[in-house]
Amino acid sequence: MPNSPRFYARRIATAVGVVGATMTLTLTSAGISHASPSGGYGPGEGRMGISAEQEMVGKQPRQITPQDTSGVQGIDVSHYQGDINWGSVKNAGIEFAWIKATEGTDFRDDKFNANYTGAYDNGVIRGAYHFARPASSSGAAQADFFAKNGGAWSADNLTLPGVLDIENGSSSQCHGLSQSAMRNWISDFYNTYKDRTSRDVVIYTTANWWNTCTGGWTGMSDKAPLWVAHWTTGSPTIPTGFPAWTVWQYTDSGNIGGINPVDRDKFNGSRDRLLALANNTTVASPRVDVP
Repeated sequence: MPNSPRFYARRIATAVGVVGATMTLTLTSAGISHASPSGGYGPGEGRMGISAEQEMVGKQPRQITPQDTSGVQGIDVSHYQGDINWGSVKNAGIEFAWIKATEGTDFRDDKFNANYTGAYDNGVIRGAYHFARPASSSGAAQADFFAKNGGAWSADNLTLPGVLDIENGSSSQCHGLSQSAMRNWISDFYNTYKDRTSRDVVIYTTANWWNTCTGGWTGMSDKAPLWVAHWTTGSPTIPTGFPAWTVWQYTDSGNIGGINPVDRDKFNGSRDRLLALANNTTVASPRVDVP
C-alpha cells in the first residue's frame, strides 16, 4: 500500500543505498520516515517486526501470492493498519490475531479497543501485545502497565495470553543493557505478568536479537512460548535457548481481509492446540510441538 509506513521506510532505504541491520528509522503514524533524535523509534512507534525489517534491508521480503493457506493462520496488527474489518479478516481464513496494546509505561495504542473487540465479535481468537522499552523503565513496571491496559487474560475460548515484543526499538540494539541485565529485565516482566494474569507471557523476538542481547539465554525455554520473526520460506531460524517455535511471523507483506500490508503468522499445531494455548488447558503443549 503506497501510503503505508513500511512502504516509505523501504523506499527511502533503497534510494540512499543504506545497508546493514543496524540502520534504524522512525515511522510516524502519518507514514513519513524520520531519524529520531536518539537514533531509535519515537514513543508509541514500536511495532512487531522492527528488528526483522532492519535485518531485511537490502533483501526482498517474502511475498505471499496469492496467500499462504497452510496450517493455522494469524495476523498481528497495531494502529499502523488503521481501521480493520474483522468480519472480512475472519472470512479470509484468519483464526487468530495479536493486537498491540501498550508500549513502555505510558503509551496505549489508540486502535486497541476497536481491534480487540472487533476480533472477539467475529470469532477471531485474539490476544494483546506489549512493545518493550527496556531502557526506559523496569520489566516489572511495564508488565504491570500492560496487564492493566489490555494484557489481561480470561478463559473465554477467544483470549490468548499476552505477548512481550522484545526486539530493537531504541538507540541501541540491546537498549543499552548488558546480556545479564536484559535477562533480569525479561525475568521481571515475566514474573510480574504471571502474577497479574496467572499466564506465561509469549515472547516475540528474532534469533539475531535474542542471541545478541541475551546471549542465547535458555531461561525462558520451559516457561514462555516462542513467537519467532523470520521472513523466509520453509522454516524459521529460532533463537538459541528455545527448543521450538510456537508461532512464526513469516512475512510483513501479507494482504488479507482488506489489510495491506499486514504481518502474517502461523501457529505450530492444530486449531485445538491453539485453543489449548488460549484456554491454558492440558490438551496440548505448543512450546514443544515440532512439525
